[in-house]
Amino acid sequence: MDVPEPGFGEVLIRVSACGVCQTDVDIVEGRRVCKLPVILGHQAVGVVARVGGGVSRVGVGDRVGVAWIGWSCGSCNYCVRGEENLCGSFKATGCDFNGCYAEYMVAGEAYVYRLPGVYDDFEAAPLLCAGAIGYRALRLLGMKDGLTLGLFGFGASAHQIIQVARKLYPSSRILVFTRSREHATLAESLGADWAGPPTAEPPEKLDRAVDFTPVGEVTARALSLLKPGGRLVVNVIRKRGPIALDYAEHLWMEREVKSVANVTRRDVIEYLEVAGRARVRVTVNVYKLEDANEALKRVKVGGVTGAVVLRP
Repeated sequence: MDVPEPGFGEVLIRVSACGVCQTDVDIVEGRRVCKLPVILGHQAVGVVARVGGGVSRVGVGDRVGVAWIGWSCGSCNYCVRGEENLCGSFKATGCDFNGCYAEYMVAGEAYVYRLPGVYDDFEAAPLLCAGAIGYRALRLLGMKDGLTLGLFGFGASAHQIIQVARKLYPSSRILVFTRSREHATLAESLGADWAGPPTAEPPEKLDRAVDFTPVGEVTARALSLLKPGGRLVVNVIRKRGPIALDYAEHLWMEREVKSVANVTRRDVIEYLEVAGRARVRVTVNVYKLEDANEALKRVKVGGVTGAVVLRP
């Protein structure tokens, strides 16, 4: 493909790193419908190579990032309330627009971000989606210090968010549910009080929980471990299989379940600041762009400790 041209209000970015996400797998396998053909990728880090007319916030040579949110209308009730992630006209990078599985990409100036200098390009890429969406899930939990938090799945998102939760809620106990012994070991090194498989009986019930997994039955398991009045946030765009719930077992006693839909620009900006201040450690596995199919397979089966990032 030719190098794209930035239009009015857009910038051309020379990509240096691109995170690989479960949503990319959903797009490939048809669970998330996007324009076709499309270039995947929505966790981009690179340098501005050219700017279109009307651009004033960034200039050529600036290091920037791009996230999942690629455009929102700015005028609907959701956008006015600061909930642009729910905008009916929401457009996503690497889905409605071409993304960063490429050497160059175009993005709207209003949807690019300055990056903390404490991270290199490969470490910064997973902050833009895995970290930002996990941060949104943490905000939606209504978490308070001293409450017991459960994290189901421990991949690119959870291994960042456990570090934020440990700093924000130092008196809370954090329990991690993962099938991988390697992931459990990483979780314990990052502050988990307990780590074990989802089928195991944890040492205590949960006040709050986040389900990071694409597996339907994990949602039911997480709800069954909530205390009365507990809340579960499901932090995936699509589940690969159905979620079967029994009212008495999973929802009664004022248990709540809430989904996460996309991210707002505020989520990304806030998380980049939080991660930089907290020095969130990002574990990355770097693949060449030509090995993107292998990287996607690894993400699908969950055989990666930390995050997967492509380099051109």
